[in-house]
Amino acid sequence: MKKTIILGVSGGIAIYKSCEIVSRFVKLGYDVRVVMTKNATEFVTPLTFETLSNNRVVVETFDKSREFEVEHVSYARLASAYVIAPATANVIGKLAEGIADDFLTTTLMAAKAPVFVCPAMNTNMYESDAVTENMAKLKSRGYHFIDAVEGRLACGDVGKGKMAEPIDIVSIVDNFLTPNPDFRGKRVLITAGATQEPIDGVRFITNRSSGKMGMAIAEAVLERGGEVTLVCGKVTAPIVKGVKLVKVSTTEEMYHAVMDNMADCDIIIKSAAPSDYKVKNYQPEKIKSASLTLELEKNVDIAREVGKVKGDKKLVVFSAETNDLIKHASEKLRSKNADLIVANDVTQEGAGFDVDTNIATLISATGTMTALEIMTKRELADVILDAILEI
Repeated sequence: MKKTIILGVSGGIAIYKSCEIVSRFVKLGYDVRVVMTKNATEFVTPLTFETLSNNRVVVETFDKSREFEVEHVSYARLASAYVIAPATANVIGKLAEGIADDFLTTTLMAAKAPVFVCPAMNTNMYESDAVTENMAKLKSRGYHFIDAVEGRLACGDVGKGKMAEPIDIVSIVDNFLTPNPDFRGKRVLITAGATQEPIDGVRFITNRSSGKMGMAIAEAVLERGGEVTLVCGKVTAPIVKGVKLVKVSTTEEMYHAVMDNMADCDIIIKSAAPSDYKVKNYQPEKIKSASLTLELEKNVDIAREVGKVKGDKKLVVFSAETNDLIKHASEKLRSKNADLIVANDVTQEGAGFDVDTNIATLISATGTMTALEIMTKRELADVILDAILEI
């Protein structure tokens, strides 16, 4: 999955530049969804934007041809940022006064993501008291303005009011959303959370993994421009928005999900805590007895199987230990044919499961070892990504 740009297009001659905006965002790896006002369709057809974005364009608030969905709310949840280009005096005025009478303004009313407004209009309109006051009102609410520039306008006048160039608009928004794009073009498969191995129809064995480390890594990859496939077991941490999510329960399900998706990825990061054992004498009915003896058998070793077939892909594994950290982690690094291992002693305060911090040692296949101080898991995620780039 990718970060999503909602491009709002209103009715002005500068709309021809919006086609280039879509194209540039798509080339950078963004998912672009276009919302047009009815007036905008008089200049450019929705089909043009659908072809450029590879997504359906929304114009009508009430469209009986599509499945029911509170779409302006779903777009608000989906958006990483909104870009209004061109933004006419009319649209700017509506936003300033809280008017939501079409799909574009309704969507923006529900917006939680940052909004970038790119004005385009006649010089006299742009410099009028009404537009000046409306823009000031929106700026005070946190809207970002990419100011109009001076030039020859469609009406023949020369002055300020010309919409900024697409390359500048896209650069400003891209720098805001992805200030460090060193993972752009990289596809990363991340496993997160714990697996659950059923005992009977109502019980299972699991572990204390919360998925926080995996979510932190996924968030870091997305922020640095990469794409994430998240194979997710049981987690208590919130699922990161913008990933391709594959939900699993057992270790065997996680194994198949990883093997099915790894061909499309460049990097595999095994931050999940899959169960080493499963119940051999599982039965689907609830067990009712005075005592219960479980016979366990080894589960598939996902990291080891990935290591056998990874080729030139980079494999990162984790090692949660309670003693002899470096010895056990180094052995695991070799046995899994991994490129990097993140080792931590879960007995240390501030490390391990279901906490927001970690204390880790990074060991590479070349023998490089880096002992890290306590830091948040989100900070550690960036350190891990930096180390991957050095492999």
